[in-house]
Amino acid sequence: MSNRQTTYNFNAGPSALPTVVLERAQEQLVNFEGNGMSIMEMSHRGKVYEAVHNAAIERLRKLYNIPADYDVLFLQGGASLQFSMIPMNFLAEGEKAGYIMTGSWSEKACKEATAEGATYEVASSKADNYNYIPTTFDVQEGTRYVHMTTNNTIFGTQFKSFPTFDVPLIADMSSDIMSKPIDVTNFDMIYAGAQKNLGPSGVTVVIIKKDFLATAKAENPTVLKYETHAKNNSLYHTPPTFGIYMLGEILKWIEEQGGLTAIDQQNKDKAALIYDVIDTSEGFYVGHATKESRSLMNITFRLQDEALEKQFLTEAAEAGFVGLNGHRSVGGCRASTYNAVPVAACQALADFMKAFMKKHN
Repeated sequence: MSNRQTTYNFNAGPSALPTVVLERAQEQLVNFEGNGMSIMEMSHRGKVYEAVHNAAIERLRKLYNIPADYDVLFLQGGASLQFSMIPMNFLAEGEKAGYIMTGSWSEKACKEATAEGATYEVASSKADNYNYIPTTFDVQEGTRYVHMTTNNTIFGTQFKSFPTFDVPLIADMSSDIMSKPIDVTNFDMIYAGAQKNLGPSGVTVVIIKKDFLATAKAENPTVLKYETHAKNNSLYHTPPTFGIYMLGEILKWIEEQGGLTAIDQQNKDKAALIYDVIDTSEGFYVGHATKESRSLMNITFRLQDEALEKQFLTEAAEAGFVGLNGHRSVGGCRASTYNAVPVAACQALADFMKAFMKKHN
């Protein structure tokens, strides 16, 4: 693990995983709990895997205090499949869905929904290059549901509180799920790809209210119905068993850290280390998001010119920092400080940023 100790992983996803979780998985990889084979080799219908599967669901329920009238599903296809699956299940002809536009992923979600029915913008910050979270919303009469993206990885903005509406609210929480306590009952559906805060890529978590699920259309293909997976405990077809095992281990690690309240405070402390450097740099570093909308998960910033940015990224890579390039669609720099990124890595980045500024200012 010596190389790992000198590598600072700020990738936006797949992202950092806790070293202790990887080490535990390594110990169990070949011979899981003395069963003579890996969890990846076991039948998803067998008792050993079933226990792992159900334990992951129960841990997620406990950490988020998910009520009994919500189903917890483990699906495949990433959050991007949900962009289509949601309107396929819940948007019928003659209905419309409202989308809160806060970045590229809400744009993609809205675009996919237009293939199934009518959509419109409830709010948008696009005119300002998505540098803030809207606070006023226009929900039209006859809206089937409102869709939001709680954290925006590309632009570095995040909802600090959640709006409430008289229609079902659906949230893509792919990049800030399990980063802080939330009230699940504010939503009729939450979904998230695992590869930011919940484990390796390949698993998508869906938390869906049973009453909302009951309103889904019946004519979809079997595997694209949420009802199919809810009735079969996400075992209708072969699930991503290793990814679900790892998700359960990540949830166990969150419990060991003190739960979501402790994780939330740690995330605030980590982000503050980097934002403070930006704010005191007198314009050497410029954050993209407005202060009131800043993400605790993705810190986006620019330098004074592209040549200096390129030099910054080059020297950062040489110093062991990974994943600091901004998304290819916007450029700049981005530090993704998800749950598993340690405080020491954020302190090291803050120190590097100060040293680079002193050297090049």
